Amino acid sequence: MEKQINKPQLRFPEFKGEWDKKKLGEVAETKVTNSFSRENLNYENGEVKNIHYGDIHTKFQTLFDLEKENVPFINPEITIQRISEDFYCKVGDLVFADASEDLNDVGKSVEIINLNNEKLLSGLHTILVRPKENTFKNGFAGYLFKSDSVRLQIQKESQGSKVLSISSGRLFGVNIFFPTLPEQTKIANFLTAVDEKIQALKKRKALLEQYKKGVMQKIFSQELRFKDNDGKEFVEWEMKKLEEVLIIQGGFAFKSELFKNGNTKVFRIGDIEHNISIQNFTGVFSSELPNSKYLVKKNDFLMALSGATFGKVGKIIDDGTGYINQRVATFRTNECLEFYYQLVQTENFKSYINSIPTASAQPNISNDDIGNYPSQIPTIPEQTHIANFLSAIDDKINH
Repeated sequence: MEKQINKPQLRFPEFKGEWDKKKLGEVAETKVTNSFSRENLNYENGEVKNIHYGDIHTKFQTLFDLEKENVPFINPEITIQRISEDFYCKVGDLVFADASEDLNDVGKSVEIINLNNEKLLSGLHTILVRPKENTFKNGFAGYLFKSDSVRLQIQKESQGSKVLSISSGRLFGVNIFFPTLPEQTKIANFLTAVDEKIQALKKRKALLEQYKKGVMQKIFSQELRFKDNDGKEFVEWEMKKLEEVLIIQGGFAFKSELFKNGNTKVFRIGDIEHNISIQNFTGVFSSELPNSKYLVKKNDFLMALSGATFGKVGKIIDDGTGYINQRVATFRTNECLEFYYQLVQTENFKSYINSIPTASAQPNISNDDIGNYPSQIPTIPEQTHIANFLSAIDDKINH
């Protein structure tokens, strides 16, 4: 058998030689964690903070900086005096979430890089791992345990059906590859810089989304009005139902057994997202193509009429030929389609459709429900001004 060479494909040029291969259990040990539930935690006051496994899944960064993260306190009335100092988190520790309903999240981890002179414990459904001294450079291990080679091993070692979990014993059997400390430093600094850029872009995106939400409220309440190209006021808006200006087309009921790797592209309800590519439509085998009214094209927008994505809208962003499946609707108009795409994203419209389904049923709306929505509608020239303004913000968000 050919000897495996432990060298990365992409590497900083000043480093040579193979990386070390070890099992995690050879270079680290576990420390005791607690089992405090959310009811034992609060965000207002306390002396000791606590990492809950759910926060590892949903909000903590790979490199955990206590100064930057919003971490709950253990309630002051909870007795923690018997907890050994050795069990408190230290810089360089790794905290793993040992349970998840999602295979992608089981064994997800963070590396603690800053405690901000505060006390921190590892809590419910976590595994606290402390590497041996001089094994990892600060910031490297967090990224190492996000790598595909490690994540796939953790996923294979997880057990369970509805809820997946991994034990410390199985976790410590995972193979890891790592270089010398100087190379670790170089890698950690590079990936940290990338992460910081990503976080800055996410923050900018969130601010743009918040700005758009606020300006949409002002536009559709007519607090903010546009003027025509001559600087004159547009005429007053007119109250109409959407069925007066839109043709709402539901999808075709393709048979489920047809959904294989065929050549006919069909968009299904579970595929909906903000930007929709026809190339990503599901392929089906179909000897008889449905009526052309079920076809969609670039710049059409679609809405989910039921299910988990109920009420969500998305726009076709590329050229091609595709059909819509049942429980999906698309829209046609002789007016400015982009204006109506923006209108159905307003809070007023969302509140309207959310009020329609009964509490006992799966969320579901009909074409008639959408068509019955009453709204103030401007003239087509003002629709175009509004559409161009809001779509320009969308372009910045997408970019």
